[in-house]
Amino acid sequence: MRKVRYLLVGVMAPVLVIVLAGCGLVGPAVRLLGGATATPISRSVEKVVVVTPTPARDEAAPAVIVADNDSAILQAVYRKVNPSVVYIENQTQVSRSANAATLATSSGSGFVWDNQGHIVTNNHVVEGADRLEVTFSDGVALPAELIGTDADSDLAVIKIDPELVTLTPVAQGDINAVQVGQRAIAIGNPFGLVGTMTSGIVSAMGRSLASNPDNASSYNIPQVIQTDAAINPGNSGGPLLNDNGEVIGVNFQIRSESGSDSGVGFAIPINIVQRVVPALIDDGVYRHAYLGIRGQTYSPAWAEALGFSTDVRGAYVADVVAGGPASKAGLQAADRDTDVILGLGASGPVYLQSGGDLIVAIDDQPVKTFDDLLIYLESFKSPGDKIDVTVLRPGEGEQRVTITLGQRPSQTQ
Repeated sequence: MRKVRYLLVGVMAPVLVIVLAGCGLVGPAVRLLGGATATPISRSVEKVVVVTPTPARDEAAPAVIVADNDSAILQAVYRKVNPSVVYIENQTQVSRSANAATLATSSGSGFVWDNQGHIVTNNHVVEGADRLEVTFSDGVALPAELIGTDADSDLAVIKIDPELVTLTPVAQGDINAVQVGQRAIAIGNPFGLVGTMTSGIVSAMGRSLASNPDNASSYNIPQVIQTDAAINPGNSGGPLLNDNGEVIGVNFQIRSESGSDSGVGFAIPINIVQRVVPALIDDGVYRHAYLGIRGQTYSPAWAEALGFSTDVRGAYVADVVAGGPASKAGLQAADRDTDVILGLGASGPVYLQSGGDLIVAIDDQPVKTFDDLLIYLESFKSPGDKIDVTVLRPGEGEQRVTITLGQRPSQTQ
């Protein structure tokens, strides 16, 4: 069975820590999972220079360094962005006695958003923290304050004192410019190894993934970027970058049998980050637009059972949440079993139901898949906004329904 994993190192791994004044990060030793310590490798690396043969007639001809263009791009991106990437340590006190405390510690990544000291990371990196510490690429370690979180997008903002460190905010990319096949670069702290860069490509666009794979009630994040750039536990909250060193996403999940990199990683798209983060900075929360329906992408194989044409495309409404915005506006849910089997459930076959509306457009924008609805709402709409939904109803033809969007309820824990 495939497993989805967050990219967090050491989540809730209790250790007995003696409470001492002035405790901090110790030395240059590399801390391995399991508590062992490895001797640091030498920082002295021999430089290899490729030269052209010296012409026999000109012994004074200079050596020529052959520059690899791909390497030059990666080196430039690292120099530009690594000062913006931080190591985040989350400490949660589990219990305390007279002279000792049991702590759960975990770590992840983040990046500098602005010159006011705001740092973006994942919600699951900072969740439950009693204390947060941020370490910059130059070794400066500072306490951080939690500013705001949004579980539905798995994003969070923390803040350090901007007077205590030199800040290098990231450059932000454009989701509309991201293409499958382009280079994707990740910088973060896998397994606590600070300042690690890996590269690959954008493997796919437009994935829709649960914000919390361990919570069946969690909402989906649309337009997720898939990449084969190696990302591992500890990369959570770090940036996914393009060739210009611009952030195109925030790394947050991997799909793996082992829980480590398998070449299938996922990043929250920059357009979602650009909407959520300013709200977290200003208000501490982000309010998602809410339609209040459940459904799936329409298949032409259902045409006869549902009474629609095989040529149409859209989002089929299977259920309307009672009392929600769609319900109040009169959107219709499916309510009668057909003989089309969608799959097998615990108690037997699951049948397609007929009678639901087929959404074919929202604000005159074509809807071809159910995800198109989520993408539109998450990208452009807020609670209180009105939308016009174009639907097809069997026997009634095309209908136009105006809906006032609500605020999405919190995830069920």
